[in-house]
Amino acid sequence: MGFLDILFNKTDINAAVEEFRNTPGAYLIDVRTGPEYEAGHIEGSINVPLNSVHFIVNHVRDIEAPVYVYCQSGARSGQATSMFREMGYKNVKNIGGVNRYKGKLVR
Repeated sequence: MGFLDILFNKTDINAAVEEFRNTPGAYLIDVRTGPEYEAGHIEGSINVPLNSVHFIVNHVRDIEAPVYVYCQSGARSGQATSMFREMGYKNVKNIGGVNRYKGKLVR
């Protein structure tokens, strides 16, 4: 997967959330701001805003764990995915934007 694929992801967020739910030990990370997260997020996600991505280590200690990352449109999650990989995380996937999610959001 190239840099542009990471930034401009073509993953179906709905299928990816289902994959997350069926993957033992996986994490779902929302990199939107705190207020965006509180306004509505995918159940089971952890909020780690893009400007605080280094705090991922507080939530995901295993760099081999599957990590699914989303934001509003897919752009910030693309940036965060690259940053997580630079931090040593091996199994990180940008799943796009919650704006394409068809499931119910937690408020």
